Parts: sequence; structure tokens; C-alpha cells
Amino acid sequence: MIQIANAPVSYGVFELARPDLVRLPEGEDLAQWIEDAGYQGIDLGPVGLLGTGVDLVDRLRRHRLELAGGWVDLPFSAEQGAFERALADLDGILDVFVTAADAGQALAPLPTLADSGDAARRARPGGAPELMLRGDRWQMFVERVGQAVERVRARGLEPTFHHHACTYVETPAEVDALLEATDVGLTFDSGHLLIGGGDPLADYRRWKDRINHLHLKDARTSVLREAMGDDDPMRSVWEKRVFVPLGDGDLAMDDLVQEIVDSGYQGWLIVEQDVVPRSTADVEQARREQAANREQLRRWFA
Repeated sequence: MIQIANAPVSYGVFELARPDLVRLPEGEDLAQWIEDAGYQGIDLGPVGLLGTGVDLVDRLRRHRLELAGGWVDLPFSAEQGAFERALADLDGILDVFVTAADAGQALAPLPTLADSGDAARRARPGGAPELMLRGDRWQMFVERVGQAVERVRARGLEPTFHHHACTYVETPAEVDALLEATDVGLTFDSGHLLIGGGDPLADYRRWKDRINHLHLKDARTSVLREAMGDDDPMRSVWEKRVFVPLGDGDLAMDDLVQEIVDSGYQGWLIVEQDVVPRSTADVEQARREQAANREQLRRWFA
């Protein structure tokens, strides 16, 4: 069973947002729009956006949605104090996932672990071999991922790890190293893999036995090259709209979707199209594009 979800980031609600320029949709707006478009689930977004406790459960039920997952980044490569403080906050975040899981969802939500990255990685979206962690620094990273995974599983949930631009698990080589060194499931993100130098179709085939979560997005790799000369390459990548509606980018989406179906994947498939709206018109465009993405998936999964 594949369940299709959408995410707040597709409407501009994430850490790169520009609320100084435009009013972004709130939790009730997003739940209504995502229900109207025909999705079955919603990603968490910032904790509290959709409510917590009974308010979260009520909102999900009113809009006939389930919680699919949610981004939880931790500074796996940072100094010890920073990591310990972030790890201590993890239990409070997991409370939200447990609340949704206990409400009797057909598919449990997956806390989506990721690395926070640092200034060096944010300056080099797409990755670079000289930035790959090795030796003691990589061993520390792996051990910390293990600690986070244990905390998630202790709450009766199954984690997943998201390879992501501008972090220390971004390129195919870094994903390979993580999968070899840990037992955590993988969030396969087609767009982030494409801009990280991967081959989404071949890499999906290679990793399919470890994939327990899907983020489906399309991307234009030319934007990555354009952004590298800017003062803030990471922000520039998103503001130049590296992620585009499904089928409008460089990814061989028809082939990838067919591979997902043929592989027998079961679980959440979350449509993400990260955008940074700068006007009300941009927000309305995002809403239209997410409805169109859902229609596209109906045709692919017909």
C-alpha cells in the first residue's frame, strides 16, 4: 500500500521562508488545501504548525488526513554540547508522532532524521569530495545517528534518515557510507539526490531494500550551477526554484515511478516541491502546483 502525502515545505513553510514578504499559510490552511487536492497525508512541518495533542488529532481527522512523517534535524557533526542539547529535545518532538500513531493511523508516521549540516556544507550545495567526513569524525557521526535511532525506537516508532542538500549525508557516496554503518531506513528523496550528483533510477534500485520512506520531487540541476556564484548558495538554490512541478525538471519521472511500483514499495510517498514564496501570488501558485502534482500522480498510479 502506497499512501500519498504532501508537505508544508511545498507551500513555503520551512526555515528559509520569508514571512517578512508574504503571509504564509497556517496549519488549518494547509490541512484544508492538502485535503482539497486529494492527498491522504500531510508531513508535520514545524512542530506546532498542525497543533499538538488532541488539537493535532482533531485537525487530522476533520481533514481526513494522516501524519506521514516530519523533519527532525540534529547536529550530528557538531561539538558535543550542541549535539547533547539537541538530542535532549528529541523526546518532546517524538511526543507529536506518538500522539498521531496512537490515534490509529493506517500507516504510522516516520520521524525523519537528518543532519543539520554546517557553514562549510551550506556553501557547497551538491557536495564535494573533500568535505566528506572520514575517520574519527565519521565514526562520531555514525554513533550519534545510532543514539537518535535508539531514542525513536524506544518510543515505538521506526525512524528514517533523509539524505539532504548542504548536509554531511548528501551525495551517493555519503548515503552508501551511512547505509553500510547503520541499520536505519532511508528516506529516498529524488530531488535532493539529483542535485547531490546521484542517478535517482539507478540509486533507487541499489538502495530499495533499505528505503522505508519516499520524498518525490523534481529538480532543475542548472539552478545549482547558477547559485554557486552567489553569496549564499544554499538560499539561492531554493529561491531560484531548483524544485519544480513533477515532470517539469531533469528527472526521468515516468521511469522512476514505474520502478517504485515494480519494486513493491509500501509506505508513505510524500510530494515535496520546496519553494520560497515572496508574494501572495507565489503562495497561490504553490497551491495550484500541488493540486497538479496530485493529479499527475493519479495518472502515474492509475
